[in-house]
Amino acid sequence: FTIPSGSMIPTLLIGDFIFVSQYKYGYSKHSLPLSLPLIKNRIFPKLPKRGDVVVFKTPNDNRTDYVKTLIGLPGDKIQVREGVLYINDKVVERVRTEDYEYWNRYGELVKYAQYVETLPNGRSYKVLDATPFRLEPGSLDNTSVYVVPEGHYFGMGDNRDNSQDSRVLGSVGYIPEENLVGRAEILFFSTNGSARLWEVWRWPFSIRFYRLGNLL
Repeated sequence: FTIPSGSMIPTLLIGDFIFVSQYKYGYSKHSLPLSLPLIKNRIFPKLPKRGDVVVFKTPNDNRTDYVKTLIGLPGDKIQVREGVLYINDKVVERVRTEDYEYWNRYGELVKYAQYVETLPNGRSYKVLDATPFRLEPGSLDNTSVYVVPEGHYFGMGDNRDNSQDSRVLGSVGYIPEENLVGRAEILFFSTNGSARLWEVWRWPFSIRFYRLGNLL
């Protein structure tokens, strides 16, 4: 799979290519090309864990692939208050770290507040807060309580203010177990997009060598 958007920055960048393990959660019709309905129920089902980076088909069309960090399990209560994540009424610990810096498409150096977030099971990952609540509340900085239905999961992008995810019930919402494609495992290639396919002489300058082989 390739990453076309910035919703998972800093974990995944636009132009990243990832290997996804389907056997981690068992096999379903979405394990087949074009999601052919040849598998009725999931074969060898295994439960995902909080903190997994998951690829899934959006419930809206059952075709589009999304990738998010799995935050909520069936029965969990999920809420965001003033930009802070709560699971089952308990605040999810996050620690401020160095700013995340990158050059946007306009050639401007952008800095985002960055945190290390730790889920109740001990899994940690970095998230961005592009518009801190105290400065400019984002539309997803304060949410109602989401109760994850049985057989469903709750995913969020690590770029919290720039992610369409399970918080947006009308477009993504809760992730049905049958829509899970697999768990992202390895980042095997990454390009910043500055070289076209035929511009061989520019390839060495467009490849993000420091990201190759990173585990997710």
